[in-house]
Amino acid sequence: MNQHQLSYYLDRVAKYSGYLAAILVVVLSALVAYDTVMRYLFSSGSIALQEIEWHLFDVVFLLGITYALKHDKHVRVDIFFEKYSQQTRAILQIVSMLLLVVPFSLLFLNDAIDMAYQSFTQTEVSSNPGGLTHRWLIKAMLAFAFVLLLLQAFSEVLKAYCRVENKSALGRVFGIVALLGGLVYMAWFYRVAFWFDPVFLMFGLALVLLMTGFQVAFVFAGVALFFALIADEVGVGVFEMLPYRTYGIMGNVTLMAVPLFIFMGLILEKSKMAEGLLISMGKLFGSVRGGLAISVVLVGAILAASTGIVGASVVMMSLIALPLMLKHNYSPSLASGSIAASGTLGQLIPPSIVLIILGDQMHLSVGDLFRAAVVPGLLLILLYIIYILVISYLNKDIAPAIILDEPYSDVVKEALKQIFPPLLLIGVVLGSIFAGIASPTESAAIGVFGATGLAFFNGAFNFSLVKYASIETVKLTAMIFMILIGATAFSLVFSELGGGDMAMAFFSEDMGDKWTFIFIAMLVIFLLGFFIDFIEIAFVVVPILVPIVALFGIDPIWFAILIAMNLQASFLTPPFGFALFYLKGAAGDKVSTGAIYKGVIPFILLQVLALGIIVMFPELIYLFGR
Repeated sequence: MNQHQLSYYLDRVAKYSGYLAAILVVVLSALVAYDTVMRYLFSSGSIALQEIEWHLFDVVFLLGITYALKHDKHVRVDIFFEKYSQQTRAILQIVSMLLLVVPFSLLFLNDAIDMAYQSFTQTEVSSNPGGLTHRWLIKAMLAFAFVLLLLQAFSEVLKAYCRVENKSALGRVFGIVALLGGLVYMAWFYRVAFWFDPVFLMFGLALVLLMTGFQVAFVFAGVALFFALIADEVGVGVFEMLPYRTYGIMGNVTLMAVPLFIFMGLILEKSKMAEGLLISMGKLFGSVRGGLAISVVLVGAILAASTGIVGASVVMMSLIALPLMLKHNYSPSLASGSIAASGTLGQLIPPSIVLIILGDQMHLSVGDLFRAAVVPGLLLILLYIIYILVISYLNKDIAPAIILDEPYSDVVKEALKQIFPPLLLIGVVLGSIFAGIASPTESAAIGVFGATGLAFFNGAFNFSLVKYASIETVKLTAMIFMILIGATAFSLVFSELGGGDMAMAFFSEDMGDKWTFIFIAMLVIFLLGFFIDFIEIAFVVVPILVPIVALFGIDPIWFAILIAMNLQASFLTPPFGFALFYLKGAAGDKVSTGAIYKGVIPFILLQVLALGIIVMFPELIYLFGR
């Protein structure tokens, strides 16, 4: 068997893994919807069924990691990558697989097997009465997923090697890598002190690799492993907890909404329902320039209020709105910037995951935080719309108006016809969450079937639609969750290197007065948001700030809202903003990374302006009651 045949068979393994995951997306949607109807209408629930649902969710993204790699769906910063030759890209892929994916996967696999074996020997079962037995099976699935990832990495190496015409160039690259590796080993062996704090070196190396064009998730994972190996205060033993942390992600029922909302968005996109919604809302603005971008902001706000999950909202808007805006000759920068900014509204507009976490960590009422976040959310929406109107007025080519050749009364009638069904669907999803009737995951499942109904009513529902939507859901979900796994590994090593202690020491010093403390705290959170996930910030940094907030007599509700607004901005900040990765992963070649960066900068400034307004006028957060 030659290398082409071997790669072919390995790719087939990934292909069928992806197809199985796609089938499970449909099954997951059906089970969650069925469970929701049975519990709320007939007061009949099943703990075992609920656990089956999150097991299916786990299998979807775990099998999808390999499938996404096969289709090169793991997002990368392509500022320089898109200019590389085919040979340079192939060499980069070989280096990525051999130096990032394979070492991390082997280490993760070893610890994951230990976790599954321990569960097997202890005959672990669900802690919930009526739950599932044989808990080791889902933990073993984590190990199996990384076995598949290793096999696909090997296939990618074989395919990339065939694309390298100048083998000596590949040899020179690995010669340089070996030389650098030898120097690092000698420095470690003789215990040469770091010239800079390793925490800063981690960020520096990750930035260089990201800008070079390596896949984002594997950069985070590989850099974490590298510093665990060379830093004596860390060691690879730190990764023994990584499978357990990943298992925690797998068991997060809220995150189950991500594939369901992506599935819903893809169905709407493929059935043209969402496109009709955006076009109709754009037409309602008539000759106003930027009307379609304003529609994106409004629809993005509705999605934010429906999901509260940035990844799903950004991906959904990217799939639906971006092709439409580019079709109408919008600037790629404005199009991508408005989508990314609108998608991140889910960090602030209730029901927001970050507000729930902040309420827990700061011992505050989540209901109070939800009410306090309403005005800041509306303020951001208003600022976005004003910016779009101004920039469109100053530059008529950046966001052309949609030319109407029909009476405005007809436009209104057609718009109502197009807008009502999708808005009714989104209203049901939104209303069920706000009324406390259903969780985001349950609402998402109902939304999937609502979107399917709209597609059927529009005559667009068929097997190819379901196949497309489910397969793309697998790819995008896997991309998002692999980034989360890589970021988790990165944050583990960050903490072990003393990053948390550095922050504690810094904030323990005398800040002089509360305004100095607030400024420095916001600045540090903003900078940390460049590199680590908001969950890590909430669990590591926020507990350090709580006693200082009490010491200065700062309103904790107000301070929590400032943190939430800050963390929302962090999702847009290049080059590590996760919303940018999600957008690029969904958009593919439709828009470059450079255009995305250029587009989000004005919206970041608007978020900073909104933050400043809430700082200067704290009473605004209590307009909807205390």
